Amino acid sequence: MTPWGAMLRRAAIEFAAPPQAFWRLSLKEWRALAGAPSAPVLARSGLAALMARFPDEEGADQ
Repeated sequence: MTPWGAMLRRAAIEFAAPPQAFWRLSLKEWRALAGAPSAPVLARSGLAALMARFPDEEGADQ
C-alpha cells in the first residue's frame, strides 16, 4: 500500500512547497518529489493472461 500520508508530509515539509505550488504539481512532479515508486509495467504475458481471463464479448460495441 502506498504511504500517502508520509509522502504528503515529505512534500509539504521537507520541500517547503507553498500551498499554491503544492496543489499545482502534476502527478509526474509529485512522484519525483515524493519518491513514489512508479507503477509496474504490464508485460505482454500479463496482458495475455488478462485477455484470456476477461475476453471481449461477442457483439459488444466497438
